[in-house]
Amino acid sequence: ALLAVPILVYVTQPLLLPVEPAVSERHADPQRLRADVERLSVEFFPRDYQHPENLDRIAGWLEAEFRASGAEVSIQSYVVDGAVTYRNVIARYGSGSDPLIVLGAHYDSADELPAADDNASGVAGLLELARLFKAAPPAKPVELVAYTLEEPPYFRTPQMGSAMHARSLREQGRPVKVMLSLEMIGTFSDEEGSQAYPFPGMGLLYPQRGDYISIVGGFGEGGLARQIKRAMRAASSLPVYSVNAPSFIPGVDFSDHLSYWNQGYRSAEKREGKAC
Repeated sequence: ALLAVPILVYVTQPLLLPVEPAVSERHADPQRLRADVERLSVEFFPRDYQHPENLDRIAGWLEAEFRASGAEVSIQSYVVDGAVTYRNVIARYGSGSDPLIVLGAHYDSADELPAADDNASGVAGLLELARLFKAAPPAKPVELVAYTLEEPPYFRTPQMGSAMHARSLREQGRPVKVMLSLEMIGTFSDEEGSQAYPFPGMGLLYPQRGDYISIVGGFGEGGLARQIKRAMRAASSLPVYSVNAPSFIPGVDFSDHLSYWNQGYRSAEKREGKAC
């Protein structure tokens, strides 16, 4: 029991001191977020690897939106299986030699129905960050990256868009302070029992309702999770929880942050509480 206590504290990263509310005039626009989710889910459907023409349309739209925010935008193109070209869209802000902060979300989807959650919601969050950066650009270097090919059959392979981006940073010798993956941040349910977990016992540590945001990090990244959690709790009244666990726990590395772990970078995933 004595050994279990520090392990549980490390896994859940409780904030022992009160969090002071952040004061900011910048706020996300719910109507714009909804409009972006609807556009990705309806106008650009389907968004799987078998419809590269739709993925190209999305990439063009994202490029225009990022440019309108004042970013330096580039397209990272690569060919898969010697036949089809896919594209990441990269928006750069700030300057200087400080380690890079990367925030990313994948715009492809393998769902047979319009995929508002996975991952139109994450891309909408990325676009809203770009618009907020237009009003107050970050001083230090930040990249917002919209990835392709996160979904099967390329999931967890070197052909993932995030794998291409992470590998390019490593080849450039570019230091990365942190990568934060915006993954399925739009699901919400306040019904009791709506939240399921992939591992026995997690329900004893986390809520039974899917009405919160979660930070998912590796077992060695407790300090990073606590820092992100504190900032998020200061910015919103929405509950924020975190988990730091080894990769054998199902779901811990099921997104684009895995690509950065594979290159030795620190990364975490931001995800809405949901049924897994």
